[in-house]
Amino acid sequence: MRRRQFLAAPLALAAGVRLQGDEKPKALEVTDPRATSGDPVEPNWESGNTVTVGPKSADMVGSDQKAIQAAVDYVARLGGGTVRILPGTYRMRNAVYLRSRVRIVGSGLDSVLIKEPSVKTKLTADSDWYEQEITLADPKGFEVGDGIYLRAQNANGGTSLDRHLRTLVARSGNRFKLDKMLVGNFWVGQEATATTLFAIFDGMHVSDVAIENITLDGNRANNEFLNGNYVGCIFLRESNRIRLRGVTSRNFNGDALSWQVCHDVVAEDCHSHDCAGYGMHAGSGSQRTVAARNRLERNDIGFFFCWGVRWSVCESNTILDNRRFGVSVGHKDTDNLVRRNDIQRSGKVGVLFRQEHGPGFSPNRNRLEDNRILDSGGSEDGIGVKVEGQTQSVGIARNEIRETRASAKRIGVKIEPETKDIRLAENRIEGFAQAVVDLRKA
Repeated sequence: MRRRQFLAAPLALAAGVRLQGDEKPKALEVTDPRATSGDPVEPNWESGNTVTVGPKSADMVGSDQKAIQAAVDYVARLGGGTVRILPGTYRMRNAVYLRSRVRIVGSGLDSVLIKEPSVKTKLTADSDWYEQEITLADPKGFEVGDGIYLRAQNANGGTSLDRHLRTLVARSGNRFKLDKMLVGNFWVGQEATATTLFAIFDGMHVSDVAIENITLDGNRANNEFLNGNYVGCIFLRESNRIRLRGVTSRNFNGDALSWQVCHDVVAEDCHSHDCAGYGMHAGSGSQRTVAARNRLERNDIGFFFCWGVRWSVCESNTILDNRRFGVSVGHKDTDNLVRRNDIQRSGKVGVLFRQEHGPGFSPNRNRLEDNRILDSGGSEDGIGVKVEGQTQSVGIARNEIRETRASAKRIGVKIEPETKDIRLAENRIEGFAQAVVDLRKA
């Protein structure tokens, strides 16, 4: 034994690892865990802390976000557990703010959380970035406890906006105190407004959260549109290890399910339909998303890979009748797998590899495999799969790409001239005016 190995051996044994030559040390398997402060490895407890919420005969009696929030906060204070939402209709005037290690379980289509109609008004006094209050032109319809969305035109006259989600916590006439200070200016001269818009479930800096078997209704006909970068039926930011299972999200005037800079999100067996935005929005910088067996229909886009989404799988989903694209992959979205999905009747393109913001931002090293892509586009044109810009190293294999209507001007696969290493193999492409349009130079 070399001297260095000899000296290292006692330390390795004490740490519960084994060294063989230059083999990387590995911790021993935990076979009989005990609950230890700070250790996520625990026994599989037969029962845990559970609180019920319902209109009657529940631990927390109520039919709005206050009762659900009280249950979530109570369970979180005890270190985690389950909030069980009993059958009923729950009227939402604000989001339920998620807490780490809390599982929320509904009763399927019998537990419906519906967003109340939105109201909007202008601000009549300037509010600066350090302040914690606003003054409303017409306070009718605004109540203490409401979730609101603040918006103002960019100070330089551009189209960009300052956007804030806040809660009203106190009131005198048309003056309202906010739960948190402003970090932007909301001035009368910039057409500042307040609107009662919010997510139904909102999570930021949370981990180990589950939402299961519940119905979320955005009441789209009675609410203003809000971009999915800022809200959704479920809206998550900078969070980890999230599981969405059996969630129905419908009629939201924005995205159904949106997560931004979130890692290890699993969304399975969910149904997102009839939303103004995206059915699922894997947002900027999110790593290792798994979306499986979901049904995404009649949204603007079915599944949207945003900026820098990597190492993710979109698999075995049913993606139908979305107004623009079934699946869209774009800005620095690399090393992802889209396979075994049923993508039908997308309004423009079935699967789009989109180019944004010039060279260096392409969706490279992605794979599109074993999907069925049918009847993409409108009455005269449409594309089954489109690869734009300078996209590189994309594999398109074993897909069924078909047009069952009149061929018109439709294209099966279109590859733009500056793309590189786009590989087609064993695809079945039928019924198009042109099966493959490859604009690359020979």
